[in-house]
Amino acid sequence: MRSDSRSVRIQVLVAEQAAQRGARVGVVDVCTAAVAALPVGGAGVSAMSRTTASHPLCSTDTISEQLEELQLTLGEGPCVDAFTHGCAVLTPDLLSGQLQDHWTVFADAALEAGARAVFALPLQMGAISPGVLDLYADVPTVLDAEQLADALAFADLATLLLLDARIEETSAPVDEALLDRGFEDLGGYRAEIDQATGILTVQLDIGIDEAFVRLRAYAYTQGRRLADVAADVVAHRIRFSPDNEPKRTDDGT
Repeated sequence: MRSDSRSVRIQVLVAEQAAQRGARVGVVDVCTAAVAALPVGGAGVSAMSRTTASHPLCSTDTISEQLEELQLTLGEGPCVDAFTHGCAVLTPDLLSGQLQDHWTVFADAALEAGARAVFALPLQMGAISPGVLDLYADVPTVLDAEQLADALAFADLATLLLLDARIEETSAPVDEALLDRGFEDLGGYRAEIDQATGILTVQLDIGIDEAFVRLRAYAYTQGRRLADVAADVVAHRIRFSPDNEPKRTDDGT
């Protein structure tokens, strides 16, 4: 965790954002406060897991929402690397040839979405890593030492809020505080993707990991959000076959 004075200052900034919303402090307030305090244009948080489907929690604008969705769908990008390696991934300029070789699809897609620099900060407390905070800028950007320290402090606070919310979510009834944070919607989002992945394991006779890859690949090739494709699979509007391309059945049969 960061120095006490910095942490307190970051907490005040985040609390001010929550006060403006008229709601309890949540990870969305971390994102909006980070955008206000740092030379970035947007921020998003994705919940990450090594055992279940990862999913976006919040984003401040359309571009950051696209970045979270892209990385979830493609399975590559700074967010994925930050979670996998447990360290910050700082990308001052996505036009770097080395980065485009490393993220062969994400780099071009992110540039097309309107991002030029992306900074991914893992949410960590000891061995626990519940997600990643992503920041983006629409011009080449370098965070100086103070700005990076602030960004890491925002990530620390997001970690605490996310872990606290998960504890509440699993040990207490859903109340107004949880609804303010959007965890009811999040639960549905995650459950539908998991359910669709399970359906694909039966339709294609494959393992759960491969089924999730197939679901993501279809969403990307169709230019659709993963959650929307999952909803169609669950509602039987899309059926996958081992021998043919996925087929739409608009009557839901």
